[in-house]
Amino acid sequence: MSKIMGYIAASLDGLIVSGEGSLDWLYKYDDMDLGEHDYRLFLKRIRTVVMGRGTYDFLANEQSPWAYGDQRVIVITSQPLHNPKGPLEIRSDVDALISELRALDDGHVWMLGGGQLLMAFMERGAIDEIEIYVIPEIIGAGLPLFPLTGFRTSPTLISATALDKGCVRLHYRL
Repeated sequence: MSKIMGYIAASLDGLIVSGEGSLDWLYKYDDMDLGEHDYRLFLKRIRTVVMGRGTYDFLANEQSPWAYGDQRVIVITSQPLHNPKGPLEIRSDVDALISELRALDDGHVWMLGGGQLLMAFMERGAIDEIEIYVIPEIIGAGLPLFPLTGFRTSPTLISATALDKGCVRLHYRL
């Protein structure tokens, strides 16, 4: 069975996108040395990438090339996507998708970005592990890593690692 994993950066005040809808606060850490935890190494372990519509729209509007050519990409949305940036599949039923993903046995699944979708997967017990990269920035306004829905859980810490530039990697099992 494939693992469904989270891999995400958050500001010290628990936000993933600034109040202006930007990741500028994060981009200044692009040259950070993550060693064995580098995003490119993580991505090599991933067979399927799942993202919500907001994350897809953000990535599709970026000038950079589509980064997920080697992975199966699924966007969860109820609206059609016109002229998709890369090859992808669309799903609208989260529960059906989770059942489909749980049946996979061909590599890990990355639940990419978006606090709302991440929380929807967590509420359904569908995140096996999550790596959170805490960036030493307080951005004051924006979208939270974990929207307040009333959901409660007690993840098990696998490891905590101090990284370059004052960042910390937290790895949890759910």
